[in-house]
Amino acid sequence: MTSIAVDRKERSAFPGSSLAGFHATRSRLLRPAMVALACAGAGAPAIAAEAYPARPVRLIVPYAPGGNADLVGRLVADGLTSRLGAQFIVDNRPGASSVIGTELAVKAPADGYTILLVASTFAVNTSLVPKLPYDTLRDLIPISLVAQTPQILLASPVVPVRSLKELIALAKAKPGTLNYGSTGVGSTANMAGALLNVLAGIHLVHVPYKATAQSLTDAMAGHLHLVIPSLTSSIAHIRSGKLKALGVTSTKRSAQLPEVPTIAEGGVPGYQAVIWNGVLAPRGTPAPILDRLSREVAAAMRAPEAAERYRALGAETIGSTPEEFAKFLRAELAQYARVIKETGLKAELER
Repeated sequence: MTSIAVDRKERSAFPGSSLAGFHATRSRLLRPAMVALACAGAGAPAIAAEAYPARPVRLIVPYAPGGNADLVGRLVADGLTSRLGAQFIVDNRPGASSVIGTELAVKAPADGYTILLVASTFAVNTSLVPKLPYDTLRDLIPISLVAQTPQILLASPVVPVRSLKELIALAKAKPGTLNYGSTGVGSTANMAGALLNVLAGIHLVHVPYKATAQSLTDAMAGHLHLVIPSLTSSIAHIRSGKLKALGVTSTKRSAQLPEVPTIAEGGVPGYQAVIWNGVLAPRGTPAPILDRLSREVAAAMRAPEAAERYRALGAETIGSTPEEFAKFLRAELAQYARVIKETGLKAELER
């Protein structure tokens, strides 16, 4: 740091011999140095952002390899590696319905070298899991919403309905007799079914499975009435006629199945329950680095090759601003807080 020392002989040479005069003169001498230091400090984050990233960046994915979130995480990591010239490395940290990996990211240094990719369960956990080891809105800063995958409500061939309206009518006529499968409490399919119960005023019984494939097999065999998988995992069964598509869970129809209406179109206004992914950073990460990451993530996800890779899976890449992602996240938190409260869902802590 620049320093200016003034000894007693020098002080006597200043105009005026009073202490006040000395302080006034010293302030005039120090002011240019102080301004220079302030300017240098203000420019430091900008310089840091320009140099970022100077070493590999860890992208924590709090889910197991091979799943939807892992696929999206690798898409993001590949895009950022290509655009920024430094390695973005996927670090899979599954467990406790994504809580373990999320906590790891929250406790990481807020320097831009650890970021986090989350999925829909991130919003669900806030109301479902008691005593989370982090504050969802306080401890992580949104960077960008990156992708959405619609789910689809499918009926077994044994269920005598051809549309969502017919299903709702049947469910109201025989409450508690129809069931749907998911991979457990708090899973995306479970929350999609619970949301349908709340908004449509019906009672579909939840049946947990260990894997989506098992629930699809049971539905095709007539042992399970309904499933709400991702479009990606079920489109072959729909096209083969083994399962009946009643509605997609997104706000717009799927380009792969344009003939299938949305659930909102089918009679449940305001319904949306997509599988989504977003990128966040630990609270305290410098704003210039957050801004740069947001721009680069959005650009990476909008690149034609990324969009095409994801579109082939029946999904959509998205590049949003931090403000847009924050607004979306707050809406998701509010929606699932309502669903969990009204249905009395309880977390399966072993997950």
